Amino acid sequence: MKKVLKWIGIILASLVGLLLVAAVALFAIGSARLNKIHNIQVETLAIPTNETAVVRGRHLAEAVTLCIACHGEDLGGTVLEDEPGIVTISASNLTSGQGGVGATYSDGDYIRAIRHGINPEGRGLIIMHSDIYHNLSAEDLGAIIAYIKTMPPVDRELPTTRARPLGSILVALGMFDIETMPLIPAEVIDHSASFAAAPAPGMTAGYGHYLVTVGLCTMCHRGDLNGGPPLEPESPPVPNIAVYGGPAGWSEAEFVNTIRTGVTPYGKSLDPESMPWEFYQNMTDEELGAIWRYLQSVAGE
Repeated sequence: MKKVLKWIGIILASLVGLLLVAAVALFAIGSARLNKIHNIQVETLAIPTNETAVVRGRHLAEAVTLCIACHGEDLGGTVLEDEPGIVTISASNLTSGQGGVGATYSDGDYIRAIRHGINPEGRGLIIMHSDIYHNLSAEDLGAIIAYIKTMPPVDRELPTTRARPLGSILVALGMFDIETMPLIPAEVIDHSASFAAAPAPGMTAGYGHYLVTVGLCTMCHRGDLNGGPPLEPESPPVPNIAVYGGPAGWSEAEFVNTIRTGVTPYGKSLDPESMPWEFYQNMTDEELGAIWRYLQSVAGE
């Protein structure tokens, strides 16, 4: 009996040892991923200062790229996730107030962060949708930066984004990566790609495609807009929105009304947690009309 217990003890000790070795290895992998330095060449971009550009940047940030959804309406930042013992994720205070990056960021730093998802030290930003914002035209990126730089200072200190040991292990296991939402977008961006050329604004499918590309739509509805399974376990399935633009789909008036009111032609209320229509409702009629025309073209493929 003593011999059996001895062997059981040895086996259990060995298993514990293996688990510890695996945990240390995964911690090292996760930490290396989080702390990797990305050496890139940041584009030179003249940031406009005229009122037209600032107004355009504000509109994009509030109604299209949804910067304010994470950074707050005052761009003073918010805490996105705070899981004790695992991870803390903050959307930075972008203003020049106490705790804000605006007091120290150069134009190049803004470009690096928004377009490449990398902080001034070269580390990849967490859950910063730069894989999508990388598609912004030079003019629109410049307008957004121009708007950010005009925001009044907000004094708001936020906890530093960081992963605890267990969080680093989960990062190594890919537990925080979602199909269309990489944890560290800098890992998947083609940093050598040139700026996208945006079509002229107008009620065209081409301009609608551009708005969909930079407006986070593909983050949930996928690149083909056909939707799919839930992005997270407790979320609902993602609907196919391409079909709504087809001949048997919604009319332009029905599509626009759905985005404006959050209620579909069938009387279903959209959950703003899953579909941020409360931000998109601020798009112009021209923009929504362009998107509807793009949906028509996708549905007809």
